Order: sequence, then C-alpha cells, then structure tokens
Amino acid sequence: MNQPDLGLKVSELRQTKAFTQEQLAEQCEVSARTIQRIESGEVDPRAYTLQCLSETLDFDFMEDNTRNEHLWLAALHLSSIAPLLIAPLLIWSWKKNQSYKIDKQGLLVLNFQITMMLLMFLGGFLLIFVPAVFIFLGERQVDTGLGIGLSEVMLLCIPAPMILIGIFSTYQGVVNAIRGLSDKPVRYPLSIPFVR
Repeated sequence: MNQPDLGLKVSELRQTKAFTQEQLAEQCEVSARTIQRIESGEVDPRAYTLQCLSETLDFDFMEDNTRNEHLWLAALHLSSIAPLLIAPLLIWSWKKNQSYKIDKQGLLVLNFQITMMLLMFLGGFLLIFVPAVFIFLGERQVDTGLGIGLSEVMLLCIPAPMILIGIFSTYQGVVNAIRGLSDKPVRYPLSIPFVR
C-alpha cells in the first residue's frame, strides 16, 4: 500500500482501536512524530515500522494488496446496478482490509444499495397496495381525458418509480465505476448512510 492510502488506513485503524498517536508510537517503538508523519502521508515507513504497525493494528501493510484494486473497484461499483446487496457486500467484506479505497468506496456502494433496495420495496408495496385499494373501494370511472379510467392510468404509472430507480442505479454504477478507476471522487447521491 502506498501513501497517502497507507497513512489514511493507519489513522483509521488507530482510531478504531482507540489508540492515541503516542500510544501507537510506544507500541511500535518509534516517536509520535513518526506516526504523525506516516498518517499525514509525509513519509513512507521503514520495513521494521511497517511490520510493527501491521502487528499492532492487525492489518497486513507489508503485502501489496493493491494489485487488482482497480478491477475490484470496478466490480464493486458495477454491482450496484442490480439492487442485490449480496454482491457488493461480499466484495467489500472480502477486500476491505486489503485496500483503503475498496473499504471507503465499498461503504458508499453499500449505503447506496440499501437505500435503493428500500425504495424498490416501497415501489413493490405500491405496486400491490394501489390495485388492492382500487379493488376494495370499487372502481370509479373518472374521466382522465385519455379515454381510459383513473384505475388504468394508476396501474400504468405504478411501475414508473421502479423503472426510474433501475435507470438511476445503472447510471450511478457506471459513472462511479469510471470515476473510481480515474481516481476521481465517487458520489452516490440520495443514499442514506446506514453503514459507517
């Protein structure tokens, strides 16, 4: 792993383990300034320091885990096209400890997927609920100006939100795969941060 991703990952893992920079420095037998410089991306740590960081933070910094990073990032983003949570969840959980980018972008994809799945469930509920209401209340013919009744118009419009969600998910998956491969910031609008 190279800087600045290495420094960001060290900082994240240190905070997860509730270590201060001084405590981590003491564990690794280096100065606190060295830890500060590693986390800020100013320096690449020596092999001994990297080994100590790996042992203390339970993360293998020595292995070059970014070999296929772009492939996994593309797969992760493109898996958001279908509203199935299992594919991005498997990729993220398998690769999150090997790449800072996969970890961070995977969280974005997961939050987007969960949000889109909830919207799809809501759309499915409407697909079932609205016709049931029409059946329960009895069909009332309202002139829509189209030559068909209100119930037919509603039945034609109900699948529209699900189709729009599908188009939106596909667009976001493709665009963010391209952005992720170009090392540009990845954005998933409308996603709710369920997973942090």
